[in-house]
Amino acid sequence: MIQLSELLPPRPEASWKLIRQVGVDNVVGVLNGAEQDQRMFQSVGAGGWTAEDRDEVPWSEKALAHNVEVYADYGFRLIATEDTAPLDKARLGLEGRDEQIDHVIEQVRAMGRLGIPTLAYNWMALSSWGRTNIAIPDRGGALVTGFRKADTDAMPRLVDEGEVSREQMWDALAYFLDAVVPEAEAAGVRLAMHPDDPPQPFDRNLPRIMSSVEAFRRLLSLHPSNANGITLCQGNFALMPEVLDGTTPIPAVIREFGAERIPFVHFRDVRGTPVEFQETFHDAGQTDMPACMEAYQEIGFAGAMRPDHVPTLEGEPNSRPGYETLGRLFAIGYIRGLEQSVYGHPCTRVVA
Repeated sequence: MIQLSELLPPRPEASWKLIRQVGVDNVVGVLNGAEQDQRMFQSVGAGGWTAEDRDEVPWSEKALAHNVEVYADYGFRLIATEDTAPLDKARLGLEGRDEQIDHVIEQVRAMGRLGIPTLAYNWMALSSWGRTNIAIPDRGGALVTGFRKADTDAMPRLVDEGEVSREQMWDALAYFLDAVVPEAEAAGVRLAMHPDDPPQPFDRNLPRIMSSVEAFRRLLSLHPSNANGITLCQGNFALMPEVLDGTTPIPAVIREFGAERIPFVHFRDVRGTPVEFQETFHDAGQTDMPACMEAYQEIGFAGAMRPDHVPTLEGEPNSRPGYETLGRLFAIGYIRGLEQSVYGHPCTRVVA
């Protein structure tokens, strides 16, 4: 049985009651004012999610315990955190990376003590997930986000050409894993690397190293451990070369890596290629979603699974592209229906 979840900031919103009402009681959280909270939510239009002014270091045990309490007040259980202290020096192997890695270790230890089992992170330096259009008309006039590489040509470069090499970033990742994985093992926390979004070799001259199935095989081989795992973001894996050419469909990816190395899933879909794609409704993309759910059941996956990048539906302002409420409710219902068709209705499940 999956742990159906939603991504929520540690600041209550009106949608929280709706999300509980449709049957979600697990949360994937971000840290109040930390890296992904800043990059993803506080900069999204006039309605961006603004961090609370707290006398707390966002990745400290005090702050995480505060977040657990906020979610619990609404009936939610925090089962994963999709945010860390800033990591760009660590990602690029620059001076000062040890301090950033120490912050992640502090967070991992705190998560272990608080019983938060999964930490999702990424290796996208100097930027987060990229979209060049946040209002593409889709089914019935719903709005979805999309990306077109040609539209990035006029954007500022992240680094000068050749300034950062791929092996520099791989070496930096190995250094990070050698420091953090043993701490995660001791704490009972599983790291879950998110793919580059979009999965392309470079983003404005900066290498992107987590952009293929083969890259994830290399990641897991760097530090073999169940604590060194994957955020299997299906929308990104759907755009990887091995999936697009048909040699390794997403259900095969799921079976290859297994529940031992997949603690966390973004159940979502897209249409297109890495150079031009758009988000889709969960029932209208290019991936066989029922076959994916069957693969998760076969490997015994029982971790956190959440929807992501949903369409904005009629009556919503699109001030949070990909994260408005009605599209989430549709996605939650779709995932729950697939889950029960594959894993069985709760009344039929045998409880050990």
